[in-house]
Amino acid sequence: MLIGIDASRATVSTRTGVEGYSVNIIQSLVALDTPHRFRLYFRDEPGPDLLPHSDRIETCLIRRPRIWTHTGLGFEVRRSKPDVLFVPSHVLPWPGVGGVPAVVTVHDLGYRHYPDKHPLPDRLYLNWSTAHSTRLARRVIAVSHATAHDLIALGGVPREKVRVVHSGVDRSLGPVADEAAINRMRRNLSIQGPYILHVGSTRPRKNLPALISAFDRVKDTGSNLKLVLAGSKGWDYTRIKERIERLDLAERVILPGYVDDQDLIALYSDAEVYAFPSLYEGFGFPALEAMACEVPVVCSNASSLPELVGDAALTFAPTDIDTMAESLRRALTDNALRAQLIEKGRARVRQFTWDTCARETLAVIEETASGV
Repeated sequence: MLIGIDASRATVSTRTGVEGYSVNIIQSLVALDTPHRFRLYFRDEPGPDLLPHSDRIETCLIRRPRIWTHTGLGFEVRRSKPDVLFVPSHVLPWPGVGGVPAVVTVHDLGYRHYPDKHPLPDRLYLNWSTAHSTRLARRVIAVSHATAHDLIALGGVPREKVRVVHSGVDRSLGPVADEAAINRMRRNLSIQGPYILHVGSTRPRKNLPALISAFDRVKDTGSNLKLVLAGSKGWDYTRIKERIERLDLAERVILPGYVDDQDLIALYSDAEVYAFPSLYEGFGFPALEAMACEVPVVCSNASSLPELVGDAALTFAPTDIDTMAESLRRALTDNALRAQLIEKGRARVRQFTWDTCARETLAVIEETASGV
């Protein structure tokens, strides 16, 4: 069987959760011991380390600078049809793929829960593209049970179409013990002293103004304690800066922007606590990545997060700043609790592997191709 895969998001240099998912699921699928062949459709030239050399893998580079999915990918799939098409980032070409059975992964429907926290153009496109893709696809993979529920309840996707396949966490991810790597990260990001960490773009649903307010209540818990908000600038950046200035926290809150993979692992590893106050997450990668780096996690009890962290994190309602602050304080000061959270986190993260994700995803792809 020839499996076509939209690999356009795997070459994006600044990765968020969807880009990371695309890279890892593609690498894990082609690494499986299977007779299937893979055709990967790229927008940009893939790097030399992205894929192994294999007779089972072919690449198709489509040079279309605009509307790549709908003009480039759609045309190529219709021109030379694979047996099945897998799209890791939910958008199928318009008007279709010439009858090729398709599987799409949908990561979240946050724009339906919090429409005011998404710019209108984004919201309109997400509404259209999700409805179009889930209608056209034969199977829809949801990365969590929370996302599956939203697809059925809010998106109107037939229950029999939806399959839940949890994403994974890289098994090589772990605590950095190399003091030189830690010091290099701190120099690169201008961080001094202990810090609470959050990783993610500055979008409204990340609920970072609330985290800043909670941090203001616990900032004197440790000596010169900082809050590091790492991630690319989103459209909530101005409001975040205003909250920092209003609370006179300019010397205590650090905004290093996007952090590359090498420094990111060290950044996780040296944190006192990882804080995840999101209003909505389809799959909360950073909480599990922090657990893999043996950092205590405190997170909101919204959407998919309880499903992912289980009892391995302290949880709070994302709008309850008092409880958020108290959770941070406990995770910072209670050494027995910290040790317990770290141990439970290590065990919890082992339940989410890319190999398992790839095997379950391949089963959905095979089911789709068979016409069952």
